[in-house]
Amino acid sequence: MTERRKAATQLDIARAAAELFAERGPDGTTAEEIAGRAGVALRTFYRYFRNKQDAVAPLLAGGAAEWRAHLAGLDPAAGVPTALEQSIADALTATDDRAAEALEWTRGLLRAAQDDPALRAVWYRVNQESEEQLVPVIARLAAGRADAAADADAADDLDVRLTAAAATDAVRLALETWAATDAPAEGPGSPADLAVRCLRELTGGLRLLAAGREDG
Repeated sequence: MTERRKAATQLDIARAAAELFAERGPDGTTAEEIAGRAGVALRTFYRYFRNKQDAVAPLLAGGAAEWRAHLAGLDPAAGVPTALEQSIADALTATDDRAAEALEWTRGLLRAAQDDPALRAVWYRVNQESEEQLVPVIARLAAGRADAAADADAADDLDVRLTAAAATDAVRLALETWAATDAPAEGPGSPADLAVRCLRELTGGLRLLAAGREDG
């Protein structure tokens, strides 16, 4: 199987797991049932995932990967604060049925995770991995901004890591807060609205972002 086919199979299993968790909860779902809904053999399931909770990781990680790709494609001249806020708002706004469905899956999974430590562990792991993968993206944006502004301190490694941690936590906290409510996917109380608010609160004292806001 090609890498693309493997990734597609993993995502099919992840979607099946998310659907079943939403319907029955993790306790009421077996790995065999997930495999059956995904149309794969149980041995195929265990080739990719250690347990049923781990099966949703590709679904959760996919949204984070799309966010990082979008952020990486933005113009660094606009400044890191602008790029982060724009990318987060865009990533968490349901612009089509697929995006709306993904947000509802995430809401269901986060609600299920409240009573399932193994599912919470998957969520925290996905966020930790996303934070680590966000560091080089922010570093490149900061370096581009530093070149444009002739500010060598703008790309300080600690500032970059703090910014990546704050941005990741802003998204995580926003999604967790939204999932605990019945707020809509758009407007006040939506993931995008909450995430931008969290980002501004968490990054208010960071040099890397403060400099960008002053320039703006």
